[in-house]
Amino acid sequence: MVRVTAGLTNKNSSYFGVTRNLQQIGASLTTTADREVVSYTLEGLPNTFDIGLKYLADVSTKQVFKPWEVLDLLPRLKYELAGIPPQVRVLDLLNKAAYRTGLGNTLFCPKRLVGKHNSETLQHYVNSLFTTNRSAVAGVGVDHGELVAFAQTLDLESGAGPSTSGQYYGGEIRKEKYSDLAHVAVAAEGASLANEKDALAFAILRYILGAGPSIKWGGSPSPFYKSVSEAVGSLPFAVSALNVSYSDSGLFGFLASAPPQIAGQVVEAAVKQLCCLSLTPADIARGKAQLKASVLLGTEGGTDLLEDIGNQAVLLGKVTSPSQVVAAIDSVTSADISAVSMNTLMY
Repeated sequence: MVRVTAGLTNKNSSYFGVTRNLQQIGASLTTTADREVVSYTLEGLPNTFDIGLKYLADVSTKQVFKPWEVLDLLPRLKYELAGIPPQVRVLDLLNKAAYRTGLGNTLFCPKRLVGKHNSETLQHYVNSLFTTNRSAVAGVGVDHGELVAFAQTLDLESGAGPSTSGQYYGGEIRKEKYSDLAHVAVAAEGASLANEKDALAFAILRYILGAGPSIKWGGSPSPFYKSVSEAVGSLPFAVSALNVSYSDSGLFGFLASAPPQIAGQVVEAAVKQLCCLSLTPADIARGKAQLKASVLLGTEGGTDLLEDIGNQAVLLGKVTSPSQVVAAIDSVTSADISAVSMNTLMY
C-alpha cells in the first residue's frame, strides 16, 4: 500500500501538483518496494533537477494519506493484485514457509485486507519505519554537495526504528489453484549479504546450476535442465536455480513449472541434482563468468546502478563498486563453493 500510495497529496503538494510539476520539468518519480527496502527514485534533467528534488522530498517524507485518495486507489490495487504471475506468488509463499514472520510477510496486500488500510495505519507505518538510521540517499550524475544538502532537509524521525531479525524456520505451504501448470519452489537457507564470501559462492552456484535460458523462449544446457529432461523426456517444463540474499539471511534452491501430472518428477529430479552436485573447474569458471557479466551489465544503466548503490547503502552501510565485486567473485575458490554446497544442500 505504501508503494501504491506514493505521489498522493502530501503536506506541501497536491496529487495533481506533484504530477503536473514533474511533467513540466520532464522528470519521472517511481516507487519500488521489496522485502527490505522502499525506494523513491527521481530521474530528470540536470538543469531542473533541483525542482524535482523538492517533490521527491515531499513524496518520500511528507505523506498525509488522505482517506478519499487512498480509497480511490482501490481499483488500481485490485488490478495489480489480479495480475501477479504465479511464479511470483510461489516465491512469496516460499518466503512465508521459510521465515513465517518478518521476511516471511507477504509483499502483496491479502484480499481480506483490501480496502482496510486507513490513513492512521499507513501514517503509523511510515513514521515508525522511515527513520534516519534506516534511510540512505544515493545519486548518479548528481553533485555530491547538492545531494548532501538535499539529505539534510529530509523530514525523518531520528533513531533506528523497530528491528526484527530474519529467523529461518523452514516448512511447507501448498495452495490449491486451478491451472494448466504447477509451480513449485524448493529452497534451503542460503547466505546473508553480510557474509560476502558465502553470498558470492551461492550466486556463482546459481549460474552453474542454471539461472534460466539466455535466449527468449530458448532452452538451457544447464545441469538442472539436463537432469530434469532425462527424467521427463520431451514433456514441457521449466526449472531454474534461485538465490536470494537478504541483510541477515538468504534462500537457495530452485523454481520449477510443469504440467501437474509430471510436476512430481520434475521436482524429484531437480532435488536429486541439488543433492548430488559434482562441480568441475569448467563449471566454476562458467558460473563466475556469467555472474560477472550479470553484475557489469546490471550496472551499465543509471537507474540500475542507482538502485544497487542505494540498496547497498541502506542494507550494508557501505557501497562496493562493480569492479570490486568482480574482484571478489574472482577470489571465490572451488573450496568455498563446495563448502556452501555441502553445508546447505546435502541433506
